[in-house]
Amino acid sequence: MIKNNIINDQAIIYTDEIKGGATFVIIIGEKINGTIPSVKKAIDTKDAAFIQNLALRQAEAGTDYIDVCAGTIPEKEAETLEWLIDLVQEAVDVPLSIDSPNADIIKQVFNRVKHPGLINSVSDEGDKCDVLFPIVKGTNWDIVALTCDNRGIPVDVQTRVDITKKIVEKAISYDIDPSRIHVDPLVMTLSTDNESFKRFVGTLRAVKEIYPSIKVTSGLSNISFGMPLRKVVNQNFLALALYEGMDSAIMDPLNRDMMATMLAVEALMGRDRHCRKFSNAYRKNKIGPLKNK
Repeated sequence: MIKNNIINDQAIIYTDEIKGGATFVIIIGEKINGTIPSVKKAIDTKDAAFIQNLALRQAEAGTDYIDVCAGTIPEKEAETLEWLIDLVQEAVDVPLSIDSPNADIIKQVFNRVKHPGLINSVSDEGDKCDVLFPIVKGTNWDIVALTCDNRGIPVDVQTRVDITKKIVEKAISYDIDPSRIHVDPLVMTLSTDNESFKRFVGTLRAVKEIYPSIKVTSGLSNISFGMPLRKVVNQNFLALALYEGMDSAIMDPLNRDMMATMLAVEALMGRDRHCRKFSNAYRKNKIGPLKNK
């Protein structure tokens, strides 16, 4: 069991040893998601060991939040989320990201979580902000804010920025500071929108100009959907997005190539003194070709 960021009796501190000090990238581990076939099977068969092993491995990889998404039919979503939340909290002390498109479901399971984490997500759709901001007020929870509304996902940058402003101003009215908001500009699939990355960057720059302390995040794999060599596209998107100022990423922390890319960008941007984080991760067999123990 991992408690207080220590693995069993080995003093392995994620931020100092694996990440090598305060990292500028906030990792939201995406592996516990019921839409993934292996996780769906574990949920269906109540395979607690499988779920807890996924939580442990993501914690060991240095994730900052463990995303928990039921991905089930609406009638079973709350029950499944509660089961997942309990299992993960038994295994690790890493903060959770409660992931559901249904604000009422998030509200229902909210008090199940022992420590402040991340709500994933709100948007300008329906009454999501009105449901979730009151329960976040007065806490240390952070929020993922999607740049969409009742009309769907905007094509242009300005509408995404306008939606962000509406969400942030409403959050401020509940004493939720912009620094606690992770805006997701909702990068579209590159194969259907060749300007997808440019619009992502345009939204990122505009939002940060208005709210300098706000965070920007992304579900990395969306951009490569339907393309060959998806891992290559995802790695390059991660590198470019981090260079442009993306603060957090909803990603697979068990993907050694993605983690290596993240750490390499930190080093290249001068945020890894003497490349310690990169070198330590390699020595600890966290990145690069898998070494036999």
